[in-house]
Amino acid sequence: MKINKIKLLVTTIVLCASVTAVAATQDKISGGPSVNIPVTQLKYFDTGIGKNSGVGTLQAAAAYGDLQHGAHGTFIKMPAGFVSAVHSHTGEYWGVVISGVVVNGAPGSADVPLPVGSYWSQKGGELHVTKCISPNECIVFINQTVKFDEIEESKKH
Repeated sequence: MKINKIKLLVTTIVLCASVTAVAATQDKISGGPSVNIPVTQLKYFDTGIGKNSGVGTLQAAAAYGDLQHGAHGTFIKMPAGFVSAVHSHTGEYWGVVISGVVVNGAPGSADVPLPVGSYWSQKGGELHVTKCISPNECIVFINQTVKFDEIEESKKH
């Protein structure tokens, strides 16, 4: 019983922090009209991330903001079988799985499959590996209050 109360408290704290972060990002980029973007109108571009993955690079499409310059909400496509290099990001981000099964964890940790509808957060400066373990491509939506970057551990030395 006590463990369930702790789990509920932790879940509530995580959800409140996520809503606060999304609200802070929205405040930075709001001011325009309401927007509807059908999936067929998303404009993906090659990020260049994952050139050495053997399965292709990450593709990105903005929902709002600009991942290359500041606060943003962005759809990311990962090819099936994608495994990132060990890396970190300057800023924290929050993600939701739209399609496929994703894994995001510390190097060497056990995989925790994140199927459609799953959520994760990634602290800035924390090393991790991101994977698409489903037979088809993975699509995730990420929200970040700063510009997106990828700092490969092998290039830090």
